[in-house]
Amino acid sequence: MKKVTLMTLLKSFLAALSTYSVIPTPQFEWSSRSTQYAICFFPAVGLVCGGVLLGWYVLCIALGIGEILFAVVAACLPLLLTGGIHMDGYMDTVDALASHQPRERKLEILKDSCCGAFAVIYCGVYLLLNVGLYYEVFVREQVYALVPMFVLSRALSALCAVTMPNARKSGMLCAFTKNTKRTGATVAMIIVALLAAMGIILLSPVAGALGVLFGLISMLCYRRMAKKQFGGVTGDTAGFFLQVCELAVLLGVWIGGLV
Repeated sequence: MKKVTLMTLLKSFLAALSTYSVIPTPQFEWSSRSTQYAICFFPAVGLVCGGVLLGWYVLCIALGIGEILFAVVAACLPLLLTGGIHMDGYMDTVDALASHQPRERKLEILKDSCCGAFAVIYCGVYLLLNVGLYYEVFVREQVYALVPMFVLSRALSALCAVTMPNARKSGMLCAFTKNTKRTGATVAMIIVALLAAMGIILLSPVAGALGVLFGLISMLCYRRMAKKQFGGVTGDTAGFFLQVCELAVLLGVWIGGLV
């Protein structure tokens, strides 16, 4: 068994960062070994998203920036920081689900670069709900509870990726998971998810607990849907889940803030 080196871990980290964010990273030749642990570093991108959201919130409080502008920018920040890669998966998955076609055809739609009407419609619905929930959470001063949310959603997404079959047996997600030691990755993602969930709850006990609960429910629903509709996960369905999970956590934090 080959020894895991610091360079291997660093390359896996950089591979995850360059794939799932727009942050500039040093270029190197990818190989099965250099990306072996990339999926385990996926939640690290969530640290960036959460940190930027926190910085924007603090700036808004310091400068007296209003709720609407905060909410609009907050909804845009994850899209800008990730290059929209997960929203792209969300839109492709919505298109496939809305087609009501057999499984094989749904998988073909996921690969289609064309953007269908349902993708546009539900992207608009998602963004409107996102802005509205950010507004409400800002008003109720629960924004701090959202900072670890981006780590939680990515840890749960990675957890699904390494514990569910790949529907297509190809693609970037397959490349990131086929050489991964799944038992170790599963344990690592569970630990990261637990730490992120604890962070959310500590920052706002009632609202945070409800947000975590909603996030976990969204994961269970996603796992069932992905198996039934696609026969497993793909990069697109993983992006779909990440977006839905973050919206679910937002919803839970908002409802919990009403208590």
